[in-house]
Amino acid sequence: MITPGPRNLITDVAGIRVGSAADESVWTGVTVVLPEAPAVAAVDVRGGAPGTRETDALDPTCLVDRVHAVVLSGGSAFGLDAAGAVAAALGARGVGFEIGSAMGVVAVPVVPSAILFDLLNGGDKSWGEEPPYRTLARAALAVADGADGTGSFALGNVGAGFGAKAGSLKGGLGSASTVGADGLQLGALVAVNSGGSVAMPGSGRFWAWPFEQNGEFGGRPPPSAGVPLDPDLPATPLGQAGANTTIAVLATNAALDKAEARRIAIMAQDGFARAIRPAHAPFDGDTIFVLATGRHVLPEPRVYALARLGTLAADCVARAIARGVFAAERLGVWPSWREIYGG
Repeated sequence: MITPGPRNLITDVAGIRVGSAADESVWTGVTVVLPEAPAVAAVDVRGGAPGTRETDALDPTCLVDRVHAVVLSGGSAFGLDAAGAVAAALGARGVGFEIGSAMGVVAVPVVPSAILFDLLNGGDKSWGEEPPYRTLARAALAVADGADGTGSFALGNVGAGFGAKAGSLKGGLGSASTVGADGLQLGALVAVNSGGSVAMPGSGRFWAWPFEQNGEFGGRPPPSAGVPLDPDLPATPLGQAGANTTIAVLATNAALDKAEARRIAIMAQDGFARAIRPAHAPFDGDTIFVLATGRHVLPEPRVYALARLGTLAADCVARAIARGVFAAERLGVWPSWREIYGG
């Protein structure tokens, strides 16, 4: 039997902590995903305008086999500073990939990161030579370190999703989980800043509605007609290169190697396409990381277990996307889903 976890959040995966921080004047934020122990990791990038750090190190052919945190941030390229702050803080604790010689041993934290574009959302971006992302990252890490990081957390205008938008609606931070009676745990965390729409034209129903569990994003009835072939894009261009992006972390307690984690990341990207139309566009930077804590041994035949895990991951990502927009509140000119459609 498969159900949402008790929190319906990525923290339903044992050993995964989350912390977020936002600047309410700048309209931006940072979210840190912190595994209690180094986790096997992989990444898949599908958008045409990504902004990332340390993704090459996650290639299955590369030396590093575990990471120490993942950072999602607003701020476009400025937001890449956030991962540096987290790496510095972890390194000061002696956490990291250990490299030794006759001169001694040093710990170098591996902290992959992805950013989204929220520079033109109306917030005060006049930070000069001191963007706020290092400060926000330290604050988010402190939350992840504390008791709050292990349990429930707010969705919507939170962390990396604070200044996000989703098509013509306010975007946000979303999360969902899936747990099995066999002990398998999955959780997705998504900062939804998509160029494409998350809702069917004119109805308010989320594209992800077939995967909804227990009314988690409004419980709307099924659509009365089929999906139109025309995607009904706005008359003006959706965005410029780099002006959107949905970024995500998928965590699982499954014991995976890097190549298997990469396959799950590839399959989990299907959740973007199930919840956003269009997805993986030239102006998006759609990126998803996978963290595997290794506490649950997959059954044989293993290839079938991986296919099942990837399918569950994609559905979980789709639900997290809809939940992030459902929970979001108006910010500036960007209306919330509930403001437009009720609920």
